[in-house]
Amino acid sequence: MIEATLCFLLRDGSSDCDDEVLLIEKRRGLGEGWYNGPGGKLEDGETPRECAVRETREEVGLEVDPADLEKVGELSFVLDDEAHTFCHVFRARTFAGEPRASEEARPEWVAVDDVPYDQMWEDDQLWLPGILEGDTVIGEFRFVGGEPLDEADFADHVLEWDVTFPSNC
Repeated sequence: MIEATLCFLLRDGSSDCDDEVLLIEKRRGLGEGWYNGPGGKLEDGETPRECAVRETREEVGLEVDPADLEKVGELSFVLDDEAHTFCHVFRARTFAGEPRASEEARPEWVAVDDVPYDQMWEDDQLWLPGILEGDTVIGEFRFVGGEPLDEADFADHVLEWDVTFPSNC
């Protein structure tokens, strides 16, 4: 099973009250061509928080203090009745630098109301709006059809909202 992270960075938008979220267009690997937050697989000995910081730096060149990350989700992905990926989801409003493209990702600030869910994983539209509005979630998403996961069919899901995560997660 893969253990991974996603990090959603938010900022005040250009209009009076719209927030923006930093999304990346994946340039390679799982989900290539789709949008999501910066993130990736945990390395040996790395905590989820350390992974989120590292992946954000590597993919878009932004520095995030681990203490500024708020854990807001745990997502389990099941493929053909077998655990495939467990993902820790973080949100932050404080970071340093300007986003830049990398071999892995092309970053783009998007108004929260304009997130391109039609260019994302099918399950994202079920949990990401809540995360962007300030909620927390635990979710399980089932896919069928065999590898690779991004070509399998979305089958079912279960969501639990308003979850409290320990501050050391």
